[in-house]
Amino acid sequence: MPRHWRAPFSFLLSVVILPLCTSAANSFENTAIVRTVELGGALVHVTTTYAVKALEDGSSVYTIALAEQEHAHTSWLEAKLKGESERLPLEDFGFHQDSGVFLYTIELPKALNTNQTANLVIETVQTHATYPWPEEAGQKDGQSLKYEAELLVLSPYKTAVQRTKVRSPSPQIHSYTTPEDVEFTTDAVATKSGATITYGPFHDIPPSATSDFADKKQKHITVHYSYDYPVLEVTKLERAAEVSHWGANLNIEDKYWLHNAGPRLKGHFSRLEYQTQNYFGRPAPHTIPALQLHLPAGIHDAYYYDLVGNVSTSHLRTTPSIPKGAAPNQYSVLELRPRYPIVGGWNYSFTLGWDSPLEDYAGYDKATGKYVVSVPIMTVIPGSVVDEAEVKIVLPEGATDIEYFVPYPALDETISTHISYLDTVGRPKITLKYAQLTDKHGGNIYVTYKVPFSAHMKKPVAVTTAFAGIFTLALAWKRVDFRIRRK
Repeated sequence: MPRHWRAPFSFLLSVVILPLCTSAANSFENTAIVRTVELGGALVHVTTTYAVKALEDGSSVYTIALAEQEHAHTSWLEAKLKGESERLPLEDFGFHQDSGVFLYTIELPKALNTNQTANLVIETVQTHATYPWPEEAGQKDGQSLKYEAELLVLSPYKTAVQRTKVRSPSPQIHSYTTPEDVEFTTDAVATKSGATITYGPFHDIPPSATSDFADKKQKHITVHYSYDYPVLEVTKLERAAEVSHWGANLNIEDKYWLHNAGPRLKGHFSRLEYQTQNYFGRPAPHTIPALQLHLPAGIHDAYYYDLVGNVSTSHLRTTPSIPKGAAPNQYSVLELRPRYPIVGGWNYSFTLGWDSPLEDYAGYDKATGKYVVSVPIMTVIPGSVVDEAEVKIVLPEGATDIEYFVPYPALDETISTHISYLDTVGRPKITLKYAQLTDKHGGNIYVTYKVPFSAHMKKPVAVTTAFAGIFTLALAWKRVDFRIRRK
């Protein structure tokens, strides 16, 4: 699952993690932990604030722990100091077999001495953490989801007090669990106020990042809530970006495979019922009638088609290119309406592409003699998750000294050759593969390369040669008599 931290080699697990687990409890103490879970559809945003106190001088590395279930759904994780915008360095140490948790270390910007405090904010995005319940719904029915999680936040340090708040998009919460036999509180385990369920406070929790604690003292919670928006998943996304120096153009083409992860449609789809719901302004929450995408400014020649052909039910509002150095506060808006509404359990695939001026994305570094091109990883569809993504960047023919820089590591990286029309030896192609991308994973891939003068001339030479060959064949056709004559 893609995250923005660095992953060390596995042999460090036995060298670093084992002493880390035994000594972690002696470095810090959690004076308070507050976790806030913002329930959604395909994505669930979780913010956990740790109020930590150093127990020894020079404490600069804080360790957090994720249980297996939480780790399996976590697609994005970042750490900051409360009130700060700069991310703190994170190290992923993988799964710790003895404790049964996944461990990560956070490097504080300044070491803490004894009794000094800091507030750490850990933000995570969970994917596929909810599921529709009931699993099927009629065209007139509403949509409800269930979210399951663990009650207590695991930590290798002692915790003085802890709370967990679960917020639903609407106050319509059908049910929520109230765990029994919780050792760390004498008050009500769960209280509900409006759209928020508060678990805790829990007091004097010992170090909990152990398998024994998870087996004997950890509890599970389930929240069943109403959700009035479609649950959209992009099962697969293929993006191809082609850089053309001769055309001064950057062409981007996206292929989407969409899936409505809401409750499956019970019975048959009624077009009359669908039109009636739209007429009275009460569309079913598990139906996707249209999509709105924010595309880059300055694009032109956009196209949108599916397996049948061109789809004319779309509208594009473009904005002019943004000058370099200016804040990117403008974008083009594409409103597209599929051939049919996508109801729960249905799929839809389509292709979307456009051209952009190359000068909006590329520059030339005179010091190194290299071109620099930035390519967005994807077009973010708000509230959706991309299960699989493949980004291809095709550079000009003859490009050399290729380097690329990604905002977060890819699952797989390759450089191959792409053959197109009027090519001689082909063009370099960079292929990057990702998984479980969310709205946090927006960013640009920066590619640097050189194109010698001889490479620039390959295209006109190839065109000249092709036309010369055609003219030669035409001349030969005129000169040679293919008629059959009698002797």
